[in-house]
Amino acid sequence: MSVSDKLFYWVFQNQPDWILQLQADLPADAGGYRFSAPVLKEREHRLDGLFLPPPQRPELPAVILEAQMAADPSFLRRLYAECGRWLQQEASLDHWRVVVICPHRNLNFGRPQAVAEFVRERVHWIELQPAADDPMAPPLLRALALLVQPEEQVAASSAAIRQQVAGTTDAHALSDVIAAIVIARFNGRSLEELCAMGGITLEDFTQSVAYREIFGQGRLEGRQEGRQEGRQEGELEMALRLLRRRCGQLSPKQEARLRALPLEQLETLAEALLDFEGPSDLEAWLARAA
Repeated sequence: MSVSDKLFYWVFQNQPDWILQLQADLPADAGGYRFSAPVLKEREHRLDGLFLPPPQRPELPAVILEAQMAADPSFLRRLYAECGRWLQQEASLDHWRVVVICPHRNLNFGRPQAVAEFVRERVHWIELQPAADDPMAPPLLRALALLVQPEEQVAASSAAIRQQVAGTTDAHALSDVIAAIVIARFNGRSLEELCAMGGITLEDFTQSVAYREIFGQGRLEGRQEGRQEGRQEGELEMALRLLRRRCGQLSPKQEARLRALPLEQLETLAEALLDFEGPSDLEAWLARAA
């Protein structure tokens, strides 16, 4: 799972209904979406995200999320195929759409002719570059646009977003999103530089959920001492936190085995644990990894 995939997963796992900010045509009372990142069977493709409407609202569409941050001539055909596999697995759902978050839809995503009807009827494009210059865009979209803004504009844009949401219920959560994006994009810079870009004090930054949960304190500090050690510590801390959410408190034996895993296995675990439903799944994974 790439850094950007982890970022979008974290953003929407914590606030599934934020997808409504990016889909203005859905009704205002359409809250209650559930977010996951299911594996598609057969070729083991994983959707970047899936929002399922509440069971009592079957008229609302399920929303497939795909984040595509670079040109890829095979993207549109792959997206079409993945949606088809997902529909085969979800036979009970009738209403669905696809949301693609990208820098700009004019990137080379492949020839659209073969999938033109799918793209026209199902795909909703969320373009980050136009949103970066639009002060009327939803705050979440403006925050996500920090991923593609020129570095010299990030600090001013972060401050403008904070001012836009000051005093609202989303202020604290969006502050964490801004911190997460700054960490993801500029990981390796000093803490002072990251704080300046995010418009946040050093104390608030190191106490943010993004700093503690997405990449881990060791990841930022480790980059200054050694890039490989920082990556391993960051992957470990992220895996431990997510495992505690999905599997409950870990035993000392389990934690010791996890801390002994090499970086490659930690990265594999970070992807696999998204499907864990309890402690037995962790034990089965550790048995296979032994």
